[in-house]
Amino acid sequence: MASTQEKTTPNNNNDSTSNATTTSIPNRSSISTTLISTVDSFPDPPPSNTTSTTKGIPVMMRAQTCHPLDPLTAAEISVAVATVRAAGATPEVRDSMRFVEVVLVEPDKQVVALADAYFFPPFQPSLLPRTKGGPVIPTKLPTRKARLVVYNKRSNETSIWIVELREVHAATRGGHHRGKVISSEVVPDVQPPMDAVEYAECEAVVKEFPQFREAMKRRGIEDMDLVMVDAWCTGYHSEADAPSRRLAKPLIFCRTESDCPMENGYARPVEGIHVLVDMQNMVVLEFEDRKLVPLPPTDPLRNYTSGETRGGVDRSDVKPLQIIQPEGPSFRVNGHFIQWQKWNFRIGFTPREGLVIYSVAYIDGSHGRRQLAHRLSFVEMVVPYGDPNEPHYRKNAFDAGEDGLGKNAHSLKKGCDCLGYIKYFDAHFTNFTGGVETIENCVCLHEEDHGILWKHQDWRTGLAEVRRSRRLTVSFICTVANYEYGFFWHFYQDGKIEAEVKLTGILSLGALQPGETRKYGTTIAPGLYAPVHQHFFIARMDMAVDCKPGEAFNQVVEVDVKVEEPGKNNVHNNAFYAEEKLLKSELEAMRDCNPSAARHWIVRNTRTVNRTGQLTGYKLVPGSNCLPLAGSEAKFLRRAAFLKHNLWVTPYKSDEMHPGGEFPNQNPRVGEGLATWVKQNRSLEEADIVLWYVFGMTHIPRLEDWPVMPVEHLGFMLMPHGFFNCSPAVDVPPSASDLDDKENGTPTKPVQNGLIAKL
Repeated sequence: MASTQEKTTPNNNNDSTSNATTTSIPNRSSISTTLISTVDSFPDPPPSNTTSTTKGIPVMMRAQTCHPLDPLTAAEISVAVATVRAAGATPEVRDSMRFVEVVLVEPDKQVVALADAYFFPPFQPSLLPRTKGGPVIPTKLPTRKARLVVYNKRSNETSIWIVELREVHAATRGGHHRGKVISSEVVPDVQPPMDAVEYAECEAVVKEFPQFREAMKRRGIEDMDLVMVDAWCTGYHSEADAPSRRLAKPLIFCRTESDCPMENGYARPVEGIHVLVDMQNMVVLEFEDRKLVPLPPTDPLRNYTSGETRGGVDRSDVKPLQIIQPEGPSFRVNGHFIQWQKWNFRIGFTPREGLVIYSVAYIDGSHGRRQLAHRLSFVEMVVPYGDPNEPHYRKNAFDAGEDGLGKNAHSLKKGCDCLGYIKYFDAHFTNFTGGVETIENCVCLHEEDHGILWKHQDWRTGLAEVRRSRRLTVSFICTVANYEYGFFWHFYQDGKIEAEVKLTGILSLGALQPGETRKYGTTIAPGLYAPVHQHFFIARMDMAVDCKPGEAFNQVVEVDVKVEEPGKNNVHNNAFYAEEKLLKSELEAMRDCNPSAARHWIVRNTRTVNRTGQLTGYKLVPGSNCLPLAGSEAKFLRRAAFLKHNLWVTPYKSDEMHPGGEFPNQNPRVGEGLATWVKQNRSLEEADIVLWYVFGMTHIPRLEDWPVMPVEHLGFMLMPHGFFNCSPAVDVPPSASDLDDKENGTPTKPVQNGLIAKL
């Protein structure tokens, strides 16, 4: 992932470039030297261009270019791939390597603290680990490492490699790889995520299969260019789906016009055809035309492109809405380090999770930099369908673990995904054959007006104070088959962080026989219905509320609102109060939402108090939510046991990253991942806390969800709770928009008869 220039994106979608705003690097001599000693504590020898002053402060003649948390560059990915390929035992092994994922090995938290404290601006020496003689600073940071998931197409084996990246710059000059293999391990009995190359090959194989062509001919289709084959993973329903074979069970759709590339092909699902594809050898293993279901008739409302919806009439009464920032944005960017208002954090990106937020902190006046979280991301999502009929019962997509949210991300320069003054970031990935691909403008960073932050009017004087709310938004959008998902992290001026998912795109549909209806879905057009289904998202939040590096001083408290029992303490029967319960262990911390009790959870620091003597904290406030609408023996719950509760809490462990295990594709193991980890029942009374919040929605499709599904919003809030001594919003200055309303510069009277009356 690499940063690009900022861009201003008005509604006409014409980007104009501007100079990037960066944070200046202070002179290292300004850092206090009295408490700092140096030690070369890492195994690599100091670089030849690094020297030390007589006072013991290392002076870097060449600045380190990559922060330990920066995503891998294109050059680093190339070096990692070349290193692993060169380590193959034979030419056959090397040729059969397919590269599923190459990601940064994220360093220990102490290394990150060291980098933030001394090696990268803005320097924060207070973050350094303390020793008797003062902080100890190595002369350099440890060498970056890459982790590779490699699928061997010849042997059907999956392996994990760790590569140390030594002289990455050599790759950019066309030189040989300069990496070093640290370890390699074959992981038995798993299948890694599918790749876009495999999807394309699967579609071609199915469309060339003679029996498939005959089946389509029986449905009146001879032009294979009209056919769409979506290679869905098989999931795990029986031993036939075991990972000893790499399998896909495609879903088939068919467009009506060959000269309309943007036609909505999902409007015509092809049902009754069973196809099983061996993705290792790219051959059709099983084929059966089980039931001749006519293709749905061409729906005149099926398309969604401009000028082709509802008879070709688009709305013409929408006037331009300009979003401009003539003086530029209020945020500052230095590489992947972001500063805005009192917030600062780093952004990263992985092929599986997509956007990652690191090292979230708030600058709180004399209190300085106060840490809130080490790492925030969406680590998995599951979409189970509620129709027991073929093929819908097996539509249980794990869109992160089986496909990769990041690898399916968009280039946001195509369309008005973001408006205003925007900083874009590119993302780099390996493709299946080991080449490097770049998604330009993959992550969007921009400011948004968000209505009123606060307001009060004194009725005695008639004077009013109002502040507009502005938020900083970091986002990306991905497409997984028919659905689009937008993932957003919003930072607010009053200390709130909002996590939001926007769901849109196209429904996954089924075909009906003439006159048929389905109990488990909605008929949305003649011969066409949309099955009921659910969407679940899992946010992993490695918290660090008021903790310095190396500290594990957090705990989680559940808060329920209780109604006071009738009696002497409640003679008017109006009393209620908030009751707190400390979640002492992992099994005790398996919790569900309870809107009737206004249930929420607070992450508190056990050693820090506010001015009233209460422990400082941040609370997780649920939004709308649900639990799986499936029986306890549902097959998808074998792989997704983490959906059984809305909240899980674990102590931090570096290898506990994926709630359903790293390889959910065709996974036969029951309860792997989060549901297994918590059986250790580790203590949470004072720990390095990780929150796993599971939230979702139940989608009962409407006629209005066709042909496009308008955006649905889901999410939750992280809000300060006793963290600040007063509202951080109190010092937000009024902006021009806080002044009297004007129309074209003219003060206006209140609305009269539905019209704005000018003075």
